[in-house]
Amino acid sequence: MNYLSDSLLAAVVLIFSFNREVQLAVWTSLYTATVAIIVAAVFGVPVGLWLGLKRFRGRRLLITLLNTLMAMPTVVIGLVLFGLFSRQGPLGEFGLLFTPIAMIAGQTVLAIPIVANYVLACVNGADQRVIDTARTLGATQFQASIQLIKEIRFGVMAALIAGFGRVIGEVGVAMMLGGNIRGSTRTMTTAIALETSKGEFVFGLSLGIVLLCVALIVNLFLNMLQQR
Repeated sequence: MNYLSDSLLAAVVLIFSFNREVQLAVWTSLYTATVAIIVAAVFGVPVGLWLGLKRFRGRRLLITLLNTLMAMPTVVIGLVLFGLFSRQGPLGEFGLLFTPIAMIAGQTVLAIPIVANYVLACVNGADQRVIDTARTLGATQFQASIQLIKEIRFGVMAALIAGFGRVIGEVGVAMMLGGNIRGSTRTMTTAIALETSKGEFVFGLSLGIVLLCVALIVNLFLNMLQQR
């Protein structure tokens, strides 16, 4: 018990001493997750809107596929992208493997189904008269869709926050595509795994505390938006 309490105290001291290794890991995690969720929003929000508004043959199959992608293990995503970015892969000539760009690509693929599913649920739960009223007033389909997004804006924000919370805490994609390189691609999760295996329990615990604080803030925002 004394070991845990002493380690916890040492971890808190390490955090507030602004240790550079801790700062770099936190910054890399926040940077890659933020960029990934922005890119995921560019693709995921339109996909969710399209599936929510359109009725066509095969729609149910696409929704099932989207739900399946949400449950896909991160190591599988990492494996596929590793094959694309490796030197023998089709994108190997760009040298993207073990760079932040590769990590962002993997996290984006991980976040897109989450964002799309949340937006789809928001569209299904929204008042469909918004679209009909906008079209009656002379709006184009695109303008009507923008109006619908304004109506479900809190749901869209919740989708982005949920996606951010998912990618910042994953380890499979970050480890396989980033390589856990010190000062470059080492995130909080990969640093925790590495340092704990080396016996640096206090360092791993300090990053775990920061990660928990980030997760708490994300979930507080998510709950607030869902209530609104």
